[in-house]
Amino acid sequence: MINRLTLDRHTPRLVKYHNKQSFNAGCIGSMTQDSFNSTLKSPQAALVPAQSLPVIRCHDFTVIDGANLDDALSFAAELVLDDVYEFRYGSEPARLSLRPVGEAVFKVAEDTEIGQAGAAIHLDSALTLMSPEGQTSDALVLVEVDDSGHVNDIYLLPLVPLNHSASYSLVGINTDNPAQTFAQVACVNFSRGTHITLASGAQRPIEDLQVGDRVLTRDDGPQQVRWIGQSTVRAVGEFAPICITAGTLNNEHDLILGPDHRLFIYQRSDKLGAGRSELLVKARHLVNGDSVRVRDGGFVDYFQLLFDGHQIIFAEGIAAESMLIDSRTKPVLPADLSESLGDVIPGHSDLPHSGLDVQEGLLNRPDAAELLKKASSR
Repeated sequence: MINRLTLDRHTPRLVKYHNKQSFNAGCIGSMTQDSFNSTLKSPQAALVPAQSLPVIRCHDFTVIDGANLDDALSFAAELVLDDVYEFRYGSEPARLSLRPVGEAVFKVAEDTEIGQAGAAIHLDSALTLMSPEGQTSDALVLVEVDDSGHVNDIYLLPLVPLNHSASYSLVGINTDNPAQTFAQVACVNFSRGTHITLASGAQRPIEDLQVGDRVLTRDDGPQQVRWIGQSTVRAVGEFAPICITAGTLNNEHDLILGPDHRLFIYQRSDKLGAGRSELLVKARHLVNGDSVRVRDGGFVDYFQLLFDGHQIIFAEGIAAESMLIDSRTKPVLPADLSESLGDVIPGHSDLPHSGLDVQEGLLNRPDAAELLKKASSR
């Protein structure tokens, strides 16, 4: 048995977290521990939209065969390939709400179900797990640390649903680019076939758009597309798209997009009780199993549209956000484009649409989409 972190349920021992993404290893440049903690608590960090993710606590995923027998999941430096893991009986995912702070580093947001609000979360590694049938699944390891850099907890973020009755062999550990894997989850995505409104008013399928095309935006009129990203992923788990059926929000056709993609709603009357007229609403928060539903199974082609600034554009007639560049999403960009943009990107870093997000609690009702349609109608 290797000398490793056990995070015993009753008497956890203090373990300092070190890896490529840790501030102790220089990921935050020359920042000291105190300055890093100040960044976590800065007002600017609180303005970045939070992302809620279904995670498994490390104690709910333990080794039943292998070098680390009986140990809970840990960070990459303490994992051993070919160890076989199993879920604790009755374990269920909990939502961990995160805001980005730096490259591969986050803070736990206030509306989280699990974790200590305000604590730092490090994106440690990407894992590949294999079921007894030989099917592989990807997952990320997130490490929560306290103000001194000691480990508070460790979480597994499956990128596809895992069978809690099955065992999984650890067949891959990647510490080189977990941020790139996470960026695919964090990006806002339109699906193939989505009609985008051009500056001329014409509708064009997103897959037919080209860099330089002028797209109509709500706030800044015609704007040129600067970059178009495309990926094909399994339509399961965090990658399963949301379908907003035709007519639900005055859209002529179905709008199919990623679950964390935010829609812009202008309320002519505050039927939602948000206290303001302009709202940003995540597609996943409108799911009602009828007019708005998860479309899982098979594969989905996703597209990302980047402009000079974060924009509200029109997809199937619905106002929806374009790609926002921050520390979560930047790793998905080509290296030359990412380098040319630098660390501070006007129109993105200044969060032009901050403060418009609607908390899930206000939308936790089956008629939320219908209510928003009525609120935005003349």
